[in-house]
Amino acid sequence: MSELSETRSILAAPQAGAFEMVQHAPDAALTGLVTRITGYRELVAGHFRQTEAASLTVPLIISFGGAFSIGLGRTPGFEDRVTSFAAGLFAGPVVIDSFGDAHCIQIDFTPLGARRFFGMPMTELTGRMIDLGDVMGREGRNLRERLSDVATWDQRLAMAQRFVTRRLAGAARAPSPVSWAFDRLMASGGRMPISRLATEIGWSRKHLANRFAAEIGIGPKTLSRIVRFNHVLTLSKSSQGDGWAGIAAECGYADQAHMARDFHELAGTTPAAWLAQAA
Repeated sequence: MSELSETRSILAAPQAGAFEMVQHAPDAALTGLVTRITGYRELVAGHFRQTEAASLTVPLIISFGGAFSIGLGRTPGFEDRVTSFAAGLFAGPVVIDSFGDAHCIQIDFTPLGARRFFGMPMTELTGRMIDLGDVMGREGRNLRERLSDVATWDQRLAMAQRFVTRRLAGAARAPSPVSWAFDRLMASGGRMPISRLATEIGWSRKHLANRFAAEIGIGPKTLSRIVRFNHVLTLSKSSQGDGWAGIAAECGYADQAHMARDFHELAGTTPAAWLAQAA
């Protein structure tokens, strides 16, 4: 019998009391680069499952406990187990299994922050999870050891932020045309035409796509799609009146059917099922 099949099957997100989570809003110096630093520990044995929709977060997980099993666009298996790692952008749902012994810090980078922090073409992380030692070498392994020796969440989160701040400061550089293009797409809610963006920069669409993927991890068209879809998710939690049809129109979809297709491809579910799960 495999290790996974020996766990008590719950296959739902941990409920209140089954875990502890401490979140830290980064200092102003990290604005636009880091969105959140979180401490997480599971307190109850079991087999838990969470599904996350496509997002623009590039997480760094530093683990002090058991492994996660993570499947990109599919149900994970034993071969998908990871502990401390960095994960790039992925235009699809991410299925995360944990087993009651997860204990970690998660640092959430923006795509621009991740490019500066990791100092590599972001295509090397796209749709992948890379071990902490492979992506950061000895520096990453030493950070994990120092964090594991700290007694409280407040001390750990503060230490993690100091490390991130120093590393980003050492990698500071002038904004590139890609960062300008990224900000324009974000401000437009993913609705700005890529051809217009390329014209304003003075590049061909192909050159823009190649440079954008290297610095962000995905092309501008895919990024726009994820931005627009995440706007849908935000509105769906508070929208009244026109319902899904109104949300689709407000977010720039041709019709509700196109929005439903994005739900299937980017969240792995239907609009109604997602909303019920989020409630």
